[in-house]
Amino acid sequence: MRSSPAATGSSTGASLLRALRSSTTLLPAGKVAGTGRRLHSVDSRVAQVKEVNLTDQVHIQAGDGSLDLDRIEATLGMDGVNVSKLRASLGVTAFDPGFANTAGTVSSITHIDGGAGSLHHRGYSIEDLTEHCSFLEIAYLLYFGDLPNSAQLAEWTESIRLHTLLSEEMKRFFDAFPRAAHPMAILSSATSAISTFYEEFHDPTDPEAVEQSARRLIAKMPTIAAWAYKKSIGQPYVYPRNDLGYVENFLHMMFGLPVEESKVDPVIARALNALLILHADHGQNCSTATVRFVGSSRANMFGSVAAGMNALWGPLHGGANQAVIEMLQAIHDDPDATIESTIANAKDKDHPFRLMGFGHRVYKNYDPRARILEQHAHDVLERQGLNDPLLDIARKLEAAAREDDYFVERNLYPNVDFYSGLIFRALGFPMRMFTVLFAIGRLPGWIANWKEMAEDPVSRISRPRQIYVGETPRDFVPLADR
Repeated sequence: MRSSPAATGSSTGASLLRALRSSTTLLPAGKVAGTGRRLHSVDSRVAQVKEVNLTDQVHIQAGDGSLDLDRIEATLGMDGVNVSKLRASLGVTAFDPGFANTAGTVSSITHIDGGAGSLHHRGYSIEDLTEHCSFLEIAYLLYFGDLPNSAQLAEWTESIRLHTLLSEEMKRFFDAFPRAAHPMAILSSATSAISTFYEEFHDPTDPEAVEQSARRLIAKMPTIAAWAYKKSIGQPYVYPRNDLGYVENFLHMMFGLPVEESKVDPVIARALNALLILHADHGQNCSTATVRFVGSSRANMFGSVAAGMNALWGPLHGGANQAVIEMLQAIHDDPDATIESTIANAKDKDHPFRLMGFGHRVYKNYDPRARILEQHAHDVLERQGLNDPLLDIARKLEAAAREDDYFVERNLYPNVDFYSGLIFRALGFPMRMFTVLFAIGRLPGWIANWKEMAEDPVSRISRPRQIYVGETPRDFVPLADR
């Protein structure tokens, strides 16, 4: 065992795993004397330094070494323990695959209560926001920290409307992709490409440049997405119209043609507006953490968001709603499949079937977004005059699972992906566009998190540690002797 010069006494040292397996303990140590110390961070709502209370401490012992860790007080939800001195003081590092127990930042944007099944953006419930707000209001809320008044919303909306056009040079960029290219590949590539037109706005320390970049990204993303789709089906690109709202404009560019005037059904627009809001932000998920991770190197907003898009593209993240549709279709097409047999197969660990759209890394209750989407799925199908058998299967699966002890005991409830794919399909979007729609919705959250990270004076370049388990030093053998 080696000792650490910074530790109180000697440490187990070799790795945290060995320390934890031997005698590491976490003990509450009572209140900090006086008013307590504070960690300075930034409240992105007002772009000012705020103080995060460091109240209780947690005492950690590893072998003969010990350390008092500051406890960071949350306004809602779990408090945190600051382990930033762990390696220097005890010579060990925290081991947390998937970072399920690790907070890499403090944030004032979104709060999720997994036990209660609630979601709040800047203090507002997702139910209220979805019912009463437009997607651009949510984008404003996430970026500035408060809901806009009428004048602020009008200015915000108008500025975004005036930035929806892409440079004509971008047409050649889209044309260079093969027709079979996945829209997400085009979306992330185009997001990086448009940054080359605005290099004077890349400084993350310039608030005006950051805000202008945010407006441009939000404005141009529907155009990029629609053009990626048009490229894939061989139709001409459709330009945005300044007389249409944000969601209506996207639907116009997606499904319209240059030779005729497109009309957007308000029921369809309302459903898509809700879908985008429900995807706007969700804490430090894989793609949002990627945006922060890349942005910590001072990469510009465009490049950081493009990285987040590529993280979202993964089937375990943004592709889950497509997997739900494929599962429901397989159940529908199997003449021997029943709701009962499907539930039984899902509970059988030796059966290859997996019930998609149930369960969540954070929610241990019903995903509040799924409740909202279930009603919108019904409204859209009714408006379209569709009788989608997959929706009927989905509802029966949900009802059966909610009455089954296996699912109840494991907190396996429908998540946002369970119904979102059904709505996207009913709206006419092909499955390859599902993740693109997710990206448009998540964009304001990515931007708000990037901004919060860039403004935080204690933010550092992300550089996780590893616990090395490979070969110990050995002698080199020349090629002739191997």
